[in-house]
Amino acid sequence: MPRAQARHILVKTQVECENIKKQIEEGADFAEMARQHSSCPSSKQGGALGEFGPGEMVPEFDRVVFSGEVGKVMGPVKTQFGYHLVQVTKRA
Repeated sequence: MPRAQARHILVKTQVECENIKKQIEEGADFAEMARQHSSCPSSKQGGALGEFGPGEMVPEFDRVVFSGEVGKVMGPVKTQFGYHLVQVTKRA
């Protein structure tokens, strides 16, 4: 069974998500942006979600985590919770 580690930033709007992504692409630190902007409790850990397997997260999130490029900031990913920026930090 594949396993992954990822971090994310959760916000309410697609526009906010895209603005944060642009800042990260321009050099802002992902973890710091998560601490400042994410509404998820994981923001305290810089958005880190720990290790998980397929099916442990909502389907839209799972698809990105288990098919996207490791290290790349992906998103906005829309889920029932809002809009996410996702960065897979490890996948095995």
